[in-house]
Amino acid sequence: MNLNPFFTLDEYQTRLAQTRQLMYRQGIEVLLVTDPANINYLSGYDGWSFYVHQGLLVLLDRPEPIWFGRMQDSNGARLTSWLSDDSIRGYQDHYVQSNLRHPMDFVADLLKEFKADQRRLGVETDNYYFTGQCLKSLQANLPQATILDANLLVNWIRLVKSPAEISYMKKAARVVENVMQVAVDTIEAGVREGDAAGEVVKAQLKGTPEYTGDYTSIMPIMPSGIRTSTAHLSWVDREYQKGDLVLLELAGNVHRYHAPLSRTLIIGPPPAELTAVASGVIDGLNQVLDFIKPGVTGEEVEGCWRKAISGTKVVKESRMGYAFGLNYPPDWGEHTVSLRPGDKNVLTPGVTIHVMPGVWLDEFGFECSEPIVVTEKGCECLVSFPRELIQK
Repeated sequence: MNLNPFFTLDEYQTRLAQTRQLMYRQGIEVLLVTDPANINYLSGYDGWSFYVHQGLLVLLDRPEPIWFGRMQDSNGARLTSWLSDDSIRGYQDHYVQSNLRHPMDFVADLLKEFKADQRRLGVETDNYYFTGQCLKSLQANLPQATILDANLLVNWIRLVKSPAEISYMKKAARVVENVMQVAVDTIEAGVREGDAAGEVVKAQLKGTPEYTGDYTSIMPIMPSGIRTSTAHLSWVDREYQKGDLVLLELAGNVHRYHAPLSRTLIIGPPPAELTAVASGVIDGLNQVLDFIKPGVTGEEVEGCWRKAISGTKVVKESRMGYAFGLNYPPDWGEHTVSLRPGDKNVLTPGVTIHVMPGVWLDEFGFECSEPIVVTEKGCECLVSFPRELIQK
């Protein structure tokens, strides 16, 4: 019944084998996976069902993971994952948002069924989908189990992308090129911000003539005016005005694989201070892209950026990039490599990084970013879009 054509069974089996190897090295006999991106990565399951508790149980001695989730989502697991029926276990609706029982009670019963209730259980302690109540339920129902921290275990395996994954990210890059052009073409003085955002979302979902897009893990970030002085604001109910600065942090998505892209637009001539900041950021970004190659660390890349902006008007305290790829709301980042001081993770071919040197000053901000994949000799920019301050 599996209708998932996106990856071969061999690729899923390779991912699972890598997960088990890391579990074994960390002394974990059972892994409870609750991050929907990690669920998708190991099983193929894809549904908007992460508002209730769901997950995978990966046992060292069982060939297939066990998917668990709400009963009404079980057919979704059959349609989108590679798992057999015996590995798909749905819980009844009386577990959903109940004060009397919790879905992790059901998970504990599953572990008892597979005689794994006294094993060393790894849990993703710090993702958006594993709550304090999840942990309390497991501790109460599995008194003889040893619960271990397995946070980001699967995320680190996801860091290096396969050729098939990169092909989807390149498709997402074609989508975001269209999306960014739609934003640039739509934003004018007198246009409502919400109308421009609506066109952006339409373009994200429409994709290209060859393939459709998907919803992105972050809604379009497109503040204007003084609101550009901070990160992560969206649109408001107002019309763009002459002189408005607009930040555009957008993305394309194909089969849950993202290509994020940031640019900055101004309606009218730019002030001198903005021009100076834009020049400093873009020059620094160009130097960073030339510097990235296999063998350098996250902090070395950030050091290149820091050197490049020395003596300019650019001030940036936050990280200037991060690993990205497969994900669900609320983030397209993978929570592994960050381009910042202290990050000694080595970049290798197949690692994908959103090089994002956004700056947010007291009165305005500026963003110009590039999603890249590390190659054997350097890095490849996934997106082709002018690297400049866009003037309307």
